[in-house]
Amino acid sequence: MPKYVIEREIPGAGKLNAEQLKTIAQTSCGVLGKMGPQIQWVNSQVTEDKIYCTYIAPNEQMVREHAKLGGFPANSVSQVFATIDPTTAEETI
Repeated sequence: MPKYVIEREIPGAGKLNAEQLKTIAQTSCGVLGKMGPQIQWVNSQVTEDKIYCTYIAPNEQMVREHAKLGGFPANSVSQVFATIDPTTAEETI
């Protein structure tokens, strides 16, 4: 199943407190529950003015539908083709 990274422009995101982040997560999980098991939220990274979310879904349209139903921005949605980390440098090709 494809993996996607969503860039959400949310001014002041880095200043959201734990309760606000919890509310956002609960909203996302509620929408996911209604959409079914085909779409999964992996994780999110909060920066100063953006939140970057990783989702697994059959297509970009489903990711955008989740954003619409949850009232979240989805300024860009990009399919992930590979993931690398420091151990990638050690792998034998």
